[in-house]
Amino acid sequence: MPTDPQFTQQLVSVIPALRAFALSMCKKTDLAEDMVQEALTRAWQSQHQFTPDTNFKSWMFTILRNAYYTHYNKTSRMVATDPHALGERTFQPPHQHRCAEFSDFNNALLNLPAGQREALLLVGASGFSIEEAATICGVPEGTIKSRVNRARRALAEFALDGLEFSSVASESSHRYLSA
Repeated sequence: MPTDPQFTQQLVSVIPALRAFALSMCKKTDLAEDMVQEALTRAWQSQHQFTPDTNFKSWMFTILRNAYYTHYNKTSRMVATDPHALGERTFQPPHQHRCAEFSDFNNALLNLPAGQREALLLVGASGFSIEEAATICGVPEGTIKSRVNRARRALAEFALDGLEFSSVASESSHRYLSA
């Protein structure tokens, strides 16, 4: 298979964004790196399917998202038997106030429903348009708008109220579902 230099250049340039998105989805660095590697491998093997003059970054994010959900579906029913896995869940108090604030925000973000977190990260953090995010997620644009709005409101309520996130998320979801 001949290699297109432009394809290789685009592939290399999108790696940092893929890593950031994978880490936000996976929550674990090693798994995120594996997902990025899987996405790069799939893209390399399928480079003949990429349509030139279309959004390469969007194509790669779609591949990464599909790789993550394939992995998630395969492993969601598995039970960890590693006794060291409990060690990863221990709490260590932060040493600085900003670290604590970031940790609180990160925990709130990670506790958003997966669809809301994904939409917010695609539109807010990765810079995709509503249309591009809808294409990546395979849902209508209105769904992305709704998910981003609900995610932003849940995070704002968490920041303003200082409540447990799970209660904020469930109250927010209930309010939006009943409205």
